[in-house]
Amino acid sequence: MTQSGLMRRIPAALAGLLLAVGWPASAAAQASDEPVTVSTDHPRLFLRPARLRLLKRERERASARWQQFDALMAGNAPMPEPGFAQALYYQISGNAAAGRQAVAWALGPGDDLRQLALVFDWCQDLLSEAQRRALAARLQKGMAAAAADDSMAAVRSRVLAAVALFDDVPQAPQRELERVVRSWWDGKMAPALQNGRGVVARDDAYPLFELLHAMRDSTTLDLRERCPRFFKDFPIEHLVSHYPAVYEAPENQYRIGPPLKPDQPDLRLAALSRAAELAMVAYDVNAAESQVLQGWLMHDQFMLRGTFGAPYEFLWANPYQPGLSYYLVPLVYHNSDSGKLFVRSSWEDDARWFGYFDGGAQMFADGRLTVVDPRRVAGPIPLGEAVVALGPGARKFRVTLDEEKAVFLVGLEPRRAYQVEIDDEEMFEGVTDPGGIIELDLPHGKEVGVRVREALH
Repeated sequence: MTQSGLMRRIPAALAGLLLAVGWPASAAAQASDEPVTVSTDHPRLFLRPARLRLLKRERERASARWQQFDALMAGNAPMPEPGFAQALYYQISGNAAAGRQAVAWALGPGDDLRQLALVFDWCQDLLSEAQRRALAARLQKGMAAAAADDSMAAVRSRVLAAVALFDDVPQAPQRELERVVRSWWDGKMAPALQNGRGVVARDDAYPLFELLHAMRDSTTLDLRERCPRFFKDFPIEHLVSHYPAVYEAPENQYRIGPPLKPDQPDLRLAALSRAAELAMVAYDVNAAESQVLQGWLMHDQFMLRGTFGAPYEFLWANPYQPGLSYYLVPLVYHNSDSGKLFVRSSWEDDARWFGYFDGGAQMFADGRLTVVDPRRVAGPIPLGEAVVALGPGARKFRVTLDEEKAVFLVGLEPRRAYQVEIDDEEMFEGVTDPGGIIELDLPHGKEVGVRVREALH
């Protein structure tokens, strides 16, 4: 997303903040060649001293989030992630019975490496020496079994296990952290993100930010420094990618993001989407993007109250963090680095919404999602502050703009040069972004013809 394109559509107050909150001069520098080591005390995963104090104050104040979490745990509700939930409850309440249940789960049926790492880290003072050795061995076995899986969730889980284990068996955890930082992140992920390749799916957001928190809190490495543009855009992109309509569930309302299953939304993914945004705010509370995201998050009807979501809500939410109104976010979002486009007609729940990402287009209107077939689109699609010309219809069309609006040609060949002719203007050459998008600035107040063809060179 070019800064000039974004700033043209952001109100001045927010634009000033976004420009003021930048990255340090060293942000683009390569990661240090020094060994990746962990020097923090337990608990070192997510519950660093400042957050631990915040959560314990939430318990003392009997906040709504604590009351919900406490009611589920005290009522022995079946928790989908028992190790995570019980260990967190133990850390905040001091309830040793809950901590022992977490340990029993980890040494018994527990097979989720992420949760095993959290139990090992958060329940240290409840582990006997025999339990510590047994759980450490289980973590090492889990790390080895998942060593060939380079998905975001698998790498995140191995990092959590390596951080948790670092004092007990430092050689294997240090090798894993070195491999993740040097080979996986510096060698693969960061270069791909710098080049606009979509190696981070929307549903990768939560494991990505757990990984970022674990690395920065325990090793002081901020992995964002290799690709600052991606991480500056990502919170706003995550926000604008949600469909406008709110989904009513028995426990709470959900905002739903792509992809949407044909029958009904995956509410576990919806909960993790919100948890990801809460974790983004917690990672960088001073960034303007975080303040906008906080304004989006702090509406009580969206508070996660179910057995799956409540522990995440309690862990990451900070209701005392100030936020900016998300109404300041532009209705048109074009990321020219990755080739994604999201357009809303308004910020109301009944707004029309258009999304172009991962090579496909979707339209949400009147409570229904439609996958857009470019072959069936007769002409440009008006969408409030933007007009979208899609597929074959982007090669030649006429349009009348009653006011200044962004015009996007969508679905052309990615990274390809095109000659663009606009009535009464000189022909010029434009280059599509990685998604095959060109943005045009057309005159308004009259009908204009546009013709596009591939450049011959």
